[in-house]
Formats: sequence, structure tokens, C-alpha cells
Amino acid sequence: MSYADQPSLSERLADDIVEIIRTERLSPGDALASSRELAKRFEVTTPTVREALRRLEAMQVVEFRHGSGTYVGPGVERRLLANPHRPRTSQRSVLELVEARLVVEPAVAAEAARIRLPQGIEQLEHAAANALFPPEESLRRSVHFHVALATASGNALLKETVEALLQVRARDQVEIRHRYNDRERDHAEHLEIVEAVRDGDAAAAEAITREHLTAIRDTVLTADFPDGGELA
Repeated sequence: MSYADQPSLSERLADDIVEIIRTERLSPGDALASSRELAKRFEVTTPTVREALRRLEAMQVVEFRHGSGTYVGPGVERRLLANPHRPRTSQRSVLELVEARLVVEPAVAAEAARIRLPQGIEQLEHAAANALFPPEESLRRSVHFHVALATASGNALLKETVEALLQVRARDQVEIRHRYNDRERDHAEHLEIVEAVRDGDAAAAEAITREHLTAIRDTVLTADFPDGGELA
């Protein structure tokens, strides 16, 4: 390994902090020791600890709460992480997201219908209402519908794959919701997917999800993107 390949002190410290979280069995929302306490524990400076924590914050492994401290974040259990440096949104990037989802999500829906994890179906039913909310608001709600769909498959890596895909391209997802803006239609299609999953009809769940995403893709293809990022 060359010198350039050696992890920095803050990278090694970030790994050590994650190990503390695991060893102490901390969960999202639990408080971490202060930066000063961590610096004393690892015999490093407080700024070095803060740099390590900022690395972890970018991956949502920890989160800072102003005036309160540092807490374990929702990304602590993820194996797939979204790049915090997101690309500029354009018609091409939005279409790329939809087409990636078309490859992944119909098969995920079929698996969800085959497995029908009870708590996943319950979450899916609640998440179906997200379609009725404006784009930015829907992304702030507890669970994205298609993440809940993957959760119902019982496969944690499938769930994390869909979640990471939507998070890494969150701005593109907002653009999709702005353009595919028939809330009632979106909600009705989500309810059809829920019904197919609940009935254990894998073929229907896959077909309906594919039709839903194909309609979104067609909308993106005909949409006006005034930022100069249109398809050639």
C-alpha cells in the first residue's frame, strides 16, 4: 500500500467511533460522548474528532443537534451509502434515475408479494398516502413508498439499495414528483401495488410497478427542462 493509500487519522478515528456505536449497541437517536470526551479517550485533538464526526455526518451515521450534542444517525446500519456530493439535476439525470428504478423496483415488488413481510405490508399501507403530498413534503415523511415496498420483501439489502438510490438522487426524485404531479393517479397506482403485494400476486405487483414507473419515464421524456440539461 502506498503512502497515498493510507487512511488519514480522521478516517481511522471515524472507524473507531463506529466501533464504539457497535460495541455499546447504540441505536439511531442515542447520544454519543462529546467531542472532548472522545478526544480524551483516543488521545487526539478535539478538531480531529470533529473532522471524523463530520465524515460520519455526511453518511448519516451521526447527526448533530444544535445545543444538544451528537447522536447516532439513521445511516449507522446501512451497507450502501449515498454520495453527499450530489450531481446537478437535468433531464438526463432524472431520466437516468427513472430507468434505474425500472430495472430494480418491479422485481423488488414481485419479491415483496412473494414474501409479504407483515410489518413491511403495514408500513407500505401507511406510506401509500405519501403520493398525496407535495414533492418536498413527501420526501420528508417517515418512509418513502418504494422503500417500504422493498422493506416488505424482507431483504434488508434490497431495502437499502432502493433507499440509497433515492437518497443519492434526491433532487432528481423531487423533479420527478414535480412533473408526475397527478396526486390522485399516483396514489391510486400505489394502492394497486399495495393490493397486489397483500394478495401475494407477484406477477401483478411486478407489472403494476413497471407500468407506474414507465408512465413516470414517459412524463419525464416529454417534460420541459429549462436548465439546459435536456436530452440531445
